[in-house]
Amino acid sequence: MMAFHRLAATAVATALAAAPASAAEAWNIPHEEPAVLKGKVVDALCHLKGRCAPDCGGGKRQLGLVLGDGTFRLVAKSNVDFAGAIRDLAGFCGREIEADGLLIENPAVTLFFVQGVRSDPAQPFVPAERFKADWEAQHGKAEEWWRADPEANRIIAEDGPFGRKDIKPK
Repeated sequence: MMAFHRLAATAVATALAAAPASAAEAWNIPHEEPAVLKGKVVDALCHLKGRCAPDCGGGKRQLGLVLGDGTFRLVAKSNVDFAGAIRDLAGFCGREIEADGLLIENPAVTLFFVQGVRSDPAQPFVPAERFKADWEAQHGKAEEWWRADPEANRIIAEDGPFGRKDIKPK
């Protein structure tokens, strides 16, 4: 019996050592769990509905990961406030990656918020902050990019902050 317990303990330790540890920063979202997901980057609409576009939509479609067991995980956010992860994942379309982040398994919906990506497990995770770098290259630095964004400001000026001119903030 003692040998069985040692064997079981060794198996558990080996499994834990083989799984990469998540370094994801907690955001205190209900149901969040730090996780490293290994899977293939896919166009979400293509995977779910068969409506496919070349190159995972060329940066214009929502992306996700198909894990080794076939589970689909929608990647909804990057590590930048109010920004998705498309720019961080688009270059990996159809390829296997590891993504470090927060898995939100809410009873209503399951989402993954990626904080780092890598295609080579021997390399460190690259922070999922490409949106911010690209935005700053185009518009310059801003403490809160979403308040300084010319397109967002144009839309708010045209349609109001709630998307309708007839609804006013109090």
